[in-house]
Amino acid sequence: MLARVFSCGVIGLDGVVIEVEVDSSNGQSKVLIVGLPDAAVQESRERVQSAIKNSGFMFPRKRVTINLAPADVRKEGPAYDLPIAVGVLAASRQINPMKLEKSLVVGELSLDGTLRHVRGILPMAALARQEGFQRIIVPKIDAVEASLIPDLEIIAVDSLSQLASWLQGEVEIEIPKPSFVNDDSSLRFQTDFQEIKGQEHVKRALEVAAAGGHNVMLIGPPGSGKTLMARALPSIMPNMTIDEALDVTRIYSVADQLPADIPLMRTRPFRSPHHTISHAGLVGGGNWPHPGEISLAHRGVLFLDELPEFGSRVLEVMRQPMEDKVVTISRAQGSLTFPANFQLIGAMNPCPCGYYGDPVKPCTCALGMVSKYQKRISGPLLDRFDIHVEVPRVEYDKLTNQRLGESSALIRERVEAARQRQILRFSENGSDSENNHKIGMTANADMGVGEIRKFCKVDDAGETLMRAAMRQLQLSARAFHRVLKLARTISDLAGSEDIATNHLAEALQYRPKVMMEIQG
Repeated sequence: MLARVFSCGVIGLDGVVIEVEVDSSNGQSKVLIVGLPDAAVQESRERVQSAIKNSGFMFPRKRVTINLAPADVRKEGPAYDLPIAVGVLAASRQINPMKLEKSLVVGELSLDGTLRHVRGILPMAALARQEGFQRIIVPKIDAVEASLIPDLEIIAVDSLSQLASWLQGEVEIEIPKPSFVNDDSSLRFQTDFQEIKGQEHVKRALEVAAAGGHNVMLIGPPGSGKTLMARALPSIMPNMTIDEALDVTRIYSVADQLPADIPLMRTRPFRSPHHTISHAGLVGGGNWPHPGEISLAHRGVLFLDELPEFGSRVLEVMRQPMEDKVVTISRAQGSLTFPANFQLIGAMNPCPCGYYGDPVKPCTCALGMVSKYQKRISGPLLDRFDIHVEVPRVEYDKLTNQRLGESSALIRERVEAARQRQILRFSENGSDSENNHKIGMTANADMGVGEIRKFCKVDDAGETLMRAAMRQLQLSARAFHRVLKLARTISDLAGSEDIATNHLAEALQYRPKVMMEIQG
C-alpha cells in the first residue's frame, strides 16, 4: 500500500514542502530512502524502526521504499523521522491517515518513540499557513514557537504513540495559545547607561548611533569602557516591532540558537564574535550555507572587539553586506540570501600597547608599529563607519562618584521619538513607501542616494561648511553622504525638520581625525 505524508524542510531561512511517499510491497525485508537525503536522513531508518517497535506497533517485514519529493531538493536533518514513521504505519494499515489531509508533520524520534526538538519550526509553520495547510503536527517542546503563526492549528505531541491515538480519535490534544508580551518588563539588558561613569561625549555618540542605525568606531586605551558601552547600546535602541521580532526569531530558529524559554525574540540581538572567527562563521557558509554572525545580528548589534586583531579577509567580506543589508552565499548547489541589516560597533586600541596618545601612561610602541597596527583596518572599511569617537581613560573622581547617570530608559524614549520621525518621513514623502517597508527602511542609515537628496537638504551656510569639510577632511563621496545622513539623525533627535549648521558641525566632528595623525 502507498501512503503520503506532507512534511517540511528548510533551505536558507525559508521552508519548502516535502512529500514523504512510503510504499510497502512484497519482497526482501529492506528499507530504502531516496530523494537526495543526507546522512542524518539515511540514519532515520534505524530510529524509525526502533521507535515503531517500542511504541507498540509492528514494523512491516517487507520491502519499504521511502521517497522524499521533490527529488532534486537536498534533504537534511532528523525532522523527517516522524512523517516517515507515520507513513510506514499508514502504509501498513496500522493507523487511519484521514486526519493527515491538510496537515504538515515534522519531528525527530527517539528510539523509545518520544519526540525531540527540531530546528526551524517557525519558518515551517509559516510555510504551512502560506501553502494552505490547516494544521501542523510538531513536538510538544516546539509548540509555543509554532503557535506564533496565526490562523494555523497546532497539534503538539509527546510521542509517536500519542499521535497515533489522536489519529485514531482515541485522545484529544490541547491546542497551545501564543503569548505575546508587548511591555518593557520582558526586556533584559546586560548593562544600563546609568551605571557608566563619565564618557558623556561617547554616550551622546551612541545615542545618535541608536537613533539612526549608524555604525560606530570606538578608539581608546585598555579599560576605558569601550566594551561596557557597546554592550549597553541595545538598552537604548528602539524596541522591536512584532514583525521585526518574528524576523529575528526565524533566523535564530533556523540556526537552532533560540532559547528554550524564549519562543519570541523581543530583545535586539547582540553578537560579539571572537577575533579568531573565520569568514564563513562571520557571514555564513558551510556545504549547505547556514546563517553567520552578521545574520544573527540582524536588527541588532554586531560588536567586533579588538578590531585590528581580526583577519583582513574576515573584515573585508563584511563590506558588501554593510551596504546591501543582505548577504548572498553561492555554492555549486545554488545561492542563498540571508538578511544582514545590523549595526556594526568596532572597538580598538590606538596601538599595540594601547596607550598611544594617553596623557597619563606613555606609549612604548615605535611609530612604525603604531602606523602598521592602525593600517590593519582598510580605508574602505573605515569609511563605512559613520561615527568615530575617542574613549579616553576615566578619571578617579568620576569613577568614585556615587551619583547615577541618565538611565537607558530615558535615552531610549528620545531615540524612539527620533526613529518615529524617520519612519513617518519615509512613509509620507516616499512614493515607494511600501517598497521601503519591504526592504526594511526604518532608519536614516538605510537611506540611499535618492532619499538623501530628498530628505537631507541643507541651507547655504551648510553647503559652505560641507564644501570646506570636503576639502580639508578629504571626504569621499560615500563619506559625504554618510555625514548628511548623520546630520539628519542629529536634527531628528533635536526635533528639527531642517538640518541646521550646528547639526552638520556635530556630524563632521565624528569623522576620523586623530587615528591617522601619527606625529614624530
